[in-house]
Amino acid sequence: MSKKIVIIGAGSGFGARLSLDIMSRECLQDSEICLVDLHEGRLAKVYEYVKNTAEHYNLPTKIKASTDRLTVLKDADYVITSVAVGGGAYYGHPFNDEVRIPRKYGVDQSVADTISVGAVFRFLRTAPVHLQILRDVERLAPNCLHLNHTNPMSALTMLHNTQTSLKTIGLCHGIIATNSEFCRPLGIDPSTTQYKVAGINHMAWFLEWTKDGEDLYAKLDALLADKENEKVQAFEKSESTRLEIYRAFGYFPTESNRHDSEYFPYFRRTQEIRDYYFLDSRKLTEELASTREWMKDGEGDKLYGNIRRSNEYTTAIMEAIETGVPYRFNGNVMNTGLITNLPENCSVEVPCLVDSFGIHPTYVGALPTQCAALNRGPISQQQLMLEAVVRRDRDAAFHACCVDPLASSVCTLPQLRDMFEELWSAETELLKWFDKGHTGPVPEIYAAN
Repeated sequence: MSKKIVIIGAGSGFGARLSLDIMSRECLQDSEICLVDLHEGRLAKVYEYVKNTAEHYNLPTKIKASTDRLTVLKDADYVITSVAVGGGAYYGHPFNDEVRIPRKYGVDQSVADTISVGAVFRFLRTAPVHLQILRDVERLAPNCLHLNHTNPMSALTMLHNTQTSLKTIGLCHGIIATNSEFCRPLGIDPSTTQYKVAGINHMAWFLEWTKDGEDLYAKLDALLADKENEKVQAFEKSESTRLEIYRAFGYFPTESNRHDSEYFPYFRRTQEIRDYYFLDSRKLTEELASTREWMKDGEGDKLYGNIRRSNEYTTAIMEAIETGVPYRFNGNVMNTGLITNLPENCSVEVPCLVDSFGIHPTYVGALPTQCAALNRGPISQQQLMLEAVVRRDRDAAFHACCVDPLASSVCTLPQLRDMFEELWSAETELLKWFDKGHTGPVPEIYAAN
């Protein structure tokens, strides 16, 4: 039976990528893909690219496009969200302000989308729009599965699960990317490894990491002992942050070296420390730094994509639900006793199984005590972020900035207050949700993908 798949934020990096993933899976090829984006120009380009791809491969996939999600949401089977609110996800306003303003106060962020002062404000402007979108989904497609790719992932996962009735999962490719990065110096095909990873999004821990029963941590240790090896020297530089965490705490975390450098208080406090760990400051741009494949102008023949699967979990989850063949992945879900030494009802990233009966998060038990301790700080920040939006509480938003691990290692409380007020002033037009007397919904202009 044909399925309806709605991608909200189709002009992001996920719209075309996931559309091609859908078309790569036989059980999904007769689906109707509905691309939604508020930016008419990007929507037109991604629509033509996806449509041309389906036609080139002579697939039965139907492609629709709309700037109004209400026209395509009804009875959707799957709804994917990947939106940037107020401007580009990593360029221009408001992102640049969320990096530039903290930098004035000595807080040098690398990505500012997950654990940081910038991430707090990203959530404050994003969460009300997500609520608005998901209220429409609840009304028009209450039985769908909602799959989210928007950051900050953990705080949004908490929002989706506590404030909506939808079946929902948060998805991130950081674990797959981490496995690939750490396999490279070992000369191992990442697809041949086995791993057990759990924690929180962007700070989950490789608790077990093996290949055919061999402990890859031991193999990594042996490699790193060869200090004269040029490959080791390059790896030490490219993974300076995560290798330091591994040496100190016994496990390496997920995401990427530059991401992880801002999640802890150890790596970005001063220029001297950043230089020691080979960490650059974030370069700010007013336009998207790279051109995505679907953005290019075709010459002669119509522009279309090569159907090859990405490393995203999304369509494999759909395939497992449609075929009943189980699939294992790591998902962001609520902690209902899954990780016993993290708070109940926070967002955790754990191994999950999915089949025709739905998604089944698996029990992990207790993390190593030191890993759980490192996770609890960001969890507290995320809980404050959630309180700020749900209660429309400006003070909770300020408190979330105060407990940020990097910012609190650099700034006094008065400096944090000044930084917070300056950020709030810079994003006032995107924070109407917090105005006294505001009844919503959030004006559509604030949901610029």
